[in-house]
Amino acid sequence: MARTPKTVIKAMMEQFNEEKRFEFQSYGNGGLYSQEQKEYAFNLMAEYGLRATARILKIPRRTLQRWRKQNHIEIKRCPDWVYDWAERRRKRKEFWARKGFC
Repeated sequence: MARTPKTVIKAMMEQFNEEKRFEFQSYGNGGLYSQEQKEYAFNLMAEYGLRATARILKIPRRTLQRWRKQNHIEIKRCPDWVYDWAERRRKRKEFWARKGFC
């Protein structure tokens, strides 16, 4: 069965997420979440954002938000690349609207 590029990309993303989850779990001691695990989650949140980190680590967003508040850590709502992407998208829409296509 031939794999489409979409399925290959999804498989690669899931492999990446599994590696991140494994690394996260390796910092634990089998009981409650350790401070090393929390620090690892904070680093992921800074890079990927809160929602993506919850999805990657398969931890409820509420848990990550609670850790963030308890440790007084500021995390942006979205990673920086999202704002850049939204600006490019807005400009592209304006361009095509001026051409009469929207």
